[in-house]
Amino acid sequence: MQKFPIKGFSEGILISIGEGDWKDIQSDLLQQIDSESTFFNQAKIAVDIGERELRAAQISRLRDALLDREVKLFAVLSGSKKSESNAATLGLATRSSLLEKKESRLSTAIQDGEPGLVIVKTVRGGAEINYDGHVIIMGDLNAGANIQCTGSVFIWLKLRGIVHAGIEGREDVVVCAMQFNPIRLRIAKIEYKDNKLIRKLRKKPLKIRLEQERFVLDYWDS
Repeated sequence: MQKFPIKGFSEGILISIGEGDWKDIQSDLLQQIDSESTFFNQAKIAVDIGERELRAAQISRLRDALLDREVKLFAVLSGSKKSESNAATLGLATRSSLLEKKESRLSTAIQDGEPGLVIVKTVRGGAEINYDGHVIIMGDLNAGANIQCTGSVFIWLKLRGIVHAGIEGREDVVVCAMQFNPIRLRIAKIEYKDNKLIRKLRKKPLKIRLEQERFVLDYWDS
């Protein structure tokens, strides 16, 4: 279970950090990133530190520790003017500077008014994504990668890994991909087993949904 919630937005990944001793917080954050190293590899992240005041040296140490893990810290979001000022002196973006560009760039992806996680890269084998909401992949889901979410899954290139949408039993979700060749696919408690049909149509954009506990395949054109 993730200690720090993550969300996707147009610039990369947003990690929200709650209250607590900063040294402990930083240690826990780095442990979470280490435990999901495949997912975070080459990622660009912003951290929302709330009202916490951080010195430039503290922000710099976090940035260096992330760089050692091939993760780029590009923004620090805070309600503290001092923290934002210190982040800006290090060349990092802040809530104010991002809002000046476009406020909507910080918004969570929305599908039917519900939260979603946007990942703007290919998800490599070995990565595991668990999310309370919809998941959108702007790339491939490689073989060996695993998505489990309470909402729908949208993959804008190839689906070659494992997908379980509607993990809490929700049946009004869909799985969409430009090309289908999954290792395993489930919606709610039902597993899709007609792999021959998927293989026949694997180069077509498809949308798979449940209707009265039976799978329905449609072309993904809307």
